[in-house]
Amino acid sequence: MPELAKHVMEDADKNFAAKVKRGDFIVAGKNFGLGSSREHAPLVIKMAGVSAILAKSVARIFFRNAINQGLPVLICDTDKIDEGDLIGVNLAAGKITDLTKDIQFTFGKIPPVMLDILAEGGLISYINKHGDFKLRT
Repeated sequence: MPELAKHVMEDADKNFAAKVKRGDFIVAGKNFGLGSSREHAPLVIKMAGVSAILAKSVARIFFRNAINQGLPVLICDTDKIDEGDLIGVNLAAGKITDLTKDIQFTFGKIPPVMLDILAEGGLISYINKHGDFKLRT
């Protein structure tokens, strides 16, 4: 997996793996992750240092695999975000702030159980800690 992380996103940007820094975001358009049916794709993105993916839409199986790997995927309008913008995310509130432009975006609320899975770093860590799903009411 570490070797795959060295080549992450190279079809879109051959220098991506060399440029990405821990805590960076991927900002994408429509159908991000389409054709990616294995958990390896979001895992290597996370291993490369990406802290979340912001996209207009995401392939359903990629979305689920990303959550299971502890990588947030936020569905939002990404048109006004430019490369290099400083971004802040509040997962619980469903808000993204482009600190460079001082504008806010919203994304669909993440269900509490998914927030809990993300907080634990992924589904396996969550199950190892809790033994089962603890649904908040």
